[in-house]
Amino acid sequence: MLAKWCEVDPKEIDYTCAGVNHQAFYLELKHDGKDLYPILKEKMKNPEILNEEQVRNNMFLNLDYYVTESSGHNSEYVAWYRKRADLIDKYCTNGTGWNPGGYSYILNEYTKRKDTWRDDIKEFLNTPDEEIDITRGFEYAAYIFNACFGDNTIFKFNGNVRNFSLIDNLPYGCCVEVPVVASKNKLEAVAVGKLPDQLAVLINTTARCEELAVQAALEGDARKVFWACAFDPLTSAVLTLDEIQEMVTEMLEQNKAYLPWYK
Repeated sequence: MLAKWCEVDPKEIDYTCAGVNHQAFYLELKHDGKDLYPILKEKMKNPEILNEEQVRNNMFLNLDYYVTESSGHNSEYVAWYRKRADLIDKYCTNGTGWNPGGYSYILNEYTKRKDTWRDDIKEFLNTPDEEIDITRGFEYAAYIFNACFGDNTIFKFNGNVRNFSLIDNLPYGCCVEVPVVASKNKLEAVAVGKLPDQLAVLINTTARCEELAVQAALEGDARKVFWACAFDPLTSAVLTLDEIQEMVTEMLEQNKAYLPWYK
């Protein structure tokens, strides 16, 4: 998408991308050694481009780096776009991208198949082998396996690993997304150093909420579930602490059969 907007071949782009899952940013975005960000900012003056990813483009213009996840999902991670009806209408309704921000977008997509997915699986399983297209697609897994166990062609991708001195200004040991190099029999994560301060503030909140949720699960501590939700940017933007506690209590009650280890 960014390559198309900048009118360059995506295979010729060099980039460094890091953060946490669904909240990683392109720290570098270059074509033939030239920084593409000034070009991308100029392209934002085109209403057609600006409206395709309204949330992501607005974040880019204000934070100076482009985030990976779609506008609809990004609007759920941050405090800025979904806290008022007028903002939802402005940023999460009229975008032209694949997921501009409709409520429960992915859930609605899954629900469309709730009565057909079993038949789809049966149809696939009954398809003769010679009719199945086994051409390699663009998912990472085949390339990772090929690099590690196949012809050992080195493959670089963004992966989620624990932060053992990979991103300096995110919590040590949390789950981060960084460049990973797959080669013969091994995967090696690449350290990226410090994130720009404005990105570190944003991503730290997500990472620390995730760490609280992990601790809650390991310890069976419902109080930490509440804290993880209480500091979530969007949740805290629209609810009071008492309302969040009420919501968490209700969720835990609904799921108590699946969470017997919680105190």
